[in-house]
Amino acid sequence: MERGLLWLPLLFMFFWLAWQGSKEYQKVEAYRSWAEQFERAKYDIYAVLGQKGQDITWGKPTPKGPIKLETFSLVDVQKIQLLVDDKIVEIDNPPEKGRQIELEFLFAEKPQSVRVPFTEIPLAAEWGKFLQGVL
Repeated sequence: MERGLLWLPLLFMFFWLAWQGSKEYQKVEAYRSWAEQFERAKYDIYAVLGQKGQDITWGKPTPKGPIKLETFSLVDVQKIQLLVDDKIVEIDNPPEKGRQIELEFLFAEKPQSVRVPFTEIPLAAEWGKFLQGVL
């Protein structure tokens, strides 16, 4: 009886991990079908990002598909900056570590900016370099 009670938490942990894995798989599959409409796209746990011509669309991934989608044109963007821990860093020479990684899009006409979160600094720097080239 005692052995069964000891294994019960492990059984619950196994089912919880399997459920979490299933949810993440659903997110990736929903992203995959969403990303087909773009020339270039990225997925990570914080945000999805798609580029088609001069338009950038980004939002938050969910198992049912991306939500809170926002679209803006690169024509309206004045500057693209890489932010690591809320500090501007060089895209060509990014730091190796950081907790909060974002690409910030500054607009010529609007006072507010758009910040797209990333999980990895090299990925954010690569996107920043590419999009600056498109500008």
